Amino acid sequence: MKSIRSVTIDLDGTLLDTVPDLAAAANAMLRELGRPEYPIDTIAAFIGRGIPKLVARCLPDLEADAVEQAQAVFRRHYAVENGRRSRLFPGVLEGLQAFRAAGLPMAVITNKAAAFTEPLLVATQLDSWFEFAVSGDSLPEKKPHPMPLLHACERMGTVPAENLHIGDSRHDAAAARAAGCPVFLVPYGYNEGEDVQGIDCDAIVTSLVEAARRATSADSPDSRKIA
Repeated sequence: MKSIRSVTIDLDGTLLDTVPDLAAAANAMLRELGRPEYPIDTIAAFIGRGIPKLVARCLPDLEADAVEQAQAVFRRHYAVENGRRSRLFPGVLEGLQAFRAAGLPMAVITNKAAAFTEPLLVATQLDSWFEFAVSGDSLPEKKPHPMPLLHACERMGTVPAENLHIGDSRHDAAAARAAGCPVFLVPYGYNEGEDVQGIDCDAIVTSLVEAARRATSADSPDSRKIA
């Protein structure tokens, strides 16, 4: 049993459905490059390790240098699309309210580039809920490396065993396990097309509401427990 004193939450696929924006930017990139577009469900399966991996998966036949050049095209289009169609998943706002009511500081941990993280949080009015965001290029390493979680815990003044991480993929689970954080996974997000069932985690929760209920179920705010 661990006392929960802070919460870190993944962005794309956990807090926000960002597939429509990412798909719009990816297909705009493909059109500019004279390539056929992908269905939105296909692009959703490409999401999970940041823009470089997304672009590489959209252009699997290109060499690394060409993919890197295509990333600039994608970023230009995504700067326009970012936040235009993204929506909160059901239960997100209520879950954040419950975590805040319990006095738990929260941070976003995402593999999205910082240039897009902050504008997205502002556009969706999520920025005021979090102490800070750690983006994919904020540190030398990103998820599934534990560094972003360890950094967030240090900034919030908690130890990893007291920090609940909530995500939607095996990268979130791996980062949390490596950092020593308990981890919940949601089943509705972007796990590169893989079902989260069977991934090593402490629980699969239907929403942030359920996550908050489990993490704040103890009577005392100093004795919040999670199995």
